[in-house]
Amino acid sequence: MLRGIVAIALLGLHPVHPAPPPAVTLDEHVRHQQIDGFGISQAFRRNELLKTLPAEQQREILDLWFDRKKGAGLSILRLGIGSSPAGSPYDHMVSIQPENPGGPDAPPKYVWDGDDNSQVWVAKEAQRYGVRRFFADAWSAPGYMKDNGDDKNGGTLLPEWRRAYANYLVAYTKFYAKEGIRITDLGFTNEPDWTATYASMRFTPEQAAEFVKVLGPIARDVDVACCDSFGWNEAKAYTAAIEADPEARRWVKTHTGHTYASPVDAPLPTGRRTWMSEWNPNGDRWNTAWDDGSGFDGFTIASAVHDALTLGQVSGYVYWLGASRGATRALLQIDDVAKTYSVSKRLWALAAYSRFIRPGAVRVGASAADPALKVSAFRNPDGSRVIEVLNTGTAAVTWKGVPGRATAYVTNNDNSLTPSPVAGRTVTLQPRTLTTVVVR
Repeated sequence: MLRGIVAIALLGLHPVHPAPPPAVTLDEHVRHQQIDGFGISQAFRRNELLKTLPAEQQREILDLWFDRKKGAGLSILRLGIGSSPAGSPYDHMVSIQPENPGGPDAPPKYVWDGDDNSQVWVAKEAQRYGVRRFFADAWSAPGYMKDNGDDKNGGTLLPEWRRAYANYLVAYTKFYAKEGIRITDLGFTNEPDWTATYASMRFTPEQAAEFVKVLGPIARDVDVACCDSFGWNEAKAYTAAIEADPEARRWVKTHTGHTYASPVDAPLPTGRRTWMSEWNPNGDRWNTAWDDGSGFDGFTIASAVHDALTLGQVSGYVYWLGASRGATRALLQIDDVAKTYSVSKRLWALAAYSRFIRPGAVRVGASAADPALKVSAFRNPDGSRVIEVLNTGTAAVTWKGVPGRATAYVTNNDNSLTPSPVAGRTVTLQPRTLTTVVVR
């Protein structure tokens, strides 16, 4: 090799060195999962907090959640199906059948107030912004359907009440249909492997698969989702049990899991769609920071969303919660006494994905030369491309050769989706920053 360089020098030529690889490489021939959307839940009467604010602030919060120019442009709303009787403490949801009708074979005695803890109001507002995905999920059956006689503290569904419970869930979707809201996805259990002091109900993976076979034929007009396990690794057992049963597999359209007990590290064992359907990080205070090392800042959320999309190949990502009060890790904090609200960087971390990656988008191949860069890329139904780059390092990285006509949106300590025109097809990926590049 040395003699070759000497020969080149004698000829008066300069040696040619291979060009370094680009900071980010896209391969649109590699196609991964299709995206259903990104969303929030306001279950457990959190919408009632929102209604304590003046109308102008209510609209500002709705814009922050659902508007594609002012906020996150979220496309999924997760609703909580109530199980507790009216008059329960603040954190409990009102049931559509609070009293035992007289047994599992007795005619049901459903009640509907058209409000559902203000969930109907927010669902209608979301629909006006363009949301079309409404995921109704039950934390528990009514207590009289369970072996512990209580909607709280775990307990299991009594076998003789399976069909009545399935009918109860479908009735809920029909009440929403009368309000002009189509429930698209229906879940019958939340964290079936966790006993909580609030509404909760246990299912083993095998019991969940058995109930799916009861619910599926009754809930033909919605997609059945299962099983919202407490952790992603734990969810794999529920998915495996359903996949192993041909009849259960027929009815479950979306496999769901949470990430409290374990984070997303791999896909669930199914060819169906999967959602990370609930999570927020642990924390002991309200925190609006982007990157403070707390583990419940905006940077943490951006990294978690990236991992769910790339490691888990999820089609949906639903955060818990959109807004709450006190030392919450929700996206927003509402002070129902002072009649004010506060916005965290967690909102903008999620918004960097949800505003630009639209339902029907497909994740495509993307890689980075620098291991400090977490990269994912998507092609939307309208042909636009979205490249998300989370620089986890402490040094800026220059990306040359950005494809097409692009705009970069920067989210970090000082910016919240701040637009930055891409000049000369070059983007500076700032350290500890999420850069969203949209190519039109």
